[in-house]
Amino acid sequence: MSSPLALDGLDHVALYVSDLARSERWYTETLGLRRVHAEVWGRQPVMLVAGRSGVALFQARSPALTSPPPPAVPGTMSHLAFHVAPSAFASWRTALAARNLDVEFQDHQVTQSLYFRDPDGHQLEITTETSRGG
Repeated sequence: MSSPLALDGLDHVALYVSDLARSERWYTETLGLRRVHAEVWGRQPVMLVAGRSGVALFQARSPALTSPPPPAVPGTMSHLAFHVAPSAFASWRTALAARNLDVEFQDHQVTQSLYFRDPDGHQLEITTETSRGG
């Protein structure tokens, strides 16, 4: 029997971006996310989803940072990770490279990850489990 306070998963992450149209295009073209609720919410937020998880894009009110915030600062987000099936991981690596993104591969023993940045410098991750995962 589940608790009435049990979480069902992560619904979305909200990101401030410098250009809504550019970011919407980037997330749909690069990650294959699809926009939902535009007919209800109008211009913003731009709600983009994959499965049951989403990214809500909001227009920033201040100029973009010239570089990402320093790592490990309280109140900042490190990165946003998307899970893919192990069979799709190599295809993602190829697709991101084809977009000329600066992609860093990391082997975490039980997972493998590709790290890269969106146009505003948010760090994103494509991750999958490995056969060493147990």
